[in-house]
Amino acid sequence: MKSGYSEVNGLNMYYEIHGEGNLLVLIHGGGSTIETTFGRIIPLLMKKRQIIAVELQAHGHTNDRDAFLTFEQDAADVAKLLENLGISKADFLGFSNGGQTAIELALQFPKLINKLILASTFYKRSAAVSQFWDGFEGAKIEWMPEVLKEGYLKASNSEAGLLNMFNKDVQRMKTFKGWEDEQIRSIKAPTLVINGNQDVGSLEHAVEMCKTIPTCELVVFPGGHGTYLGTIESLPNGKWPEFNATKLIEEFLDN
Repeated sequence: MKSGYSEVNGLNMYYEIHGEGNLLVLIHGGGSTIETTFGRIIPLLMKKRQIIAVELQAHGHTNDRDAFLTFEQDAADVAKLLENLGISKADFLGFSNGGQTAIELALQFPKLINKLILASTFYKRSAAVSQFWDGFEGAKIEWMPEVLKEGYLKASNSEAGLLNMFNKDVQRMKTFKGWEDEQIRSIKAPTLVINGNQDVGSLEHAVEMCKTIPTCELVVFPGGHGTYLGTIESLPNGKWPEFNATKLIEEFLDN
């Protein structure tokens, strides 16, 4: 594994490179780091391809800027990082908020994307129940999963940075407006939508998204938000089910 920082739109952006082969860019979820979202699956995926994993504004090792978090800015940051690394095209896998950043990449920088995987991602508010949205009102850092707090502090070792990230993630979701069907319909990259059967976004929405994207496949795994990827907060007993997404992701990217 190689890691480093790159000057990206005013950020000192952290990234990791694992393995060799065709490029797959990984974009973590909100409140997360490379390790907490992808720590279990990277060792498997890197056997057949080169992984470039990023940490977004205010997350993990990457510093912050004096601006709210937006998916548009995150997408621009990822695109600039890849430009700095001399990469003109790659496959992308975005999980949760990282998938929403990947949607923006597909809209703003379509030439960057070979194939797109949207994991536990939704593009409209109606995908999630009202209690999910209500939870962002008056959200407290104490509500954040301890494993995600530990993951951030392992990367950054800053309690102030942890609170800042939490507050900015909450603010972004409180103001989430999503995308119009016409925008989602304009995505040209072959796309795989993955959802858990007990995910934040409903199965009905996952089906709708798959039908809206012109070239799209859908798979539903048992479990919750990221269980099939081995995201750390989705595994209360620490065990990753043997039936996970690795083989399916590889088959989609290879075919």
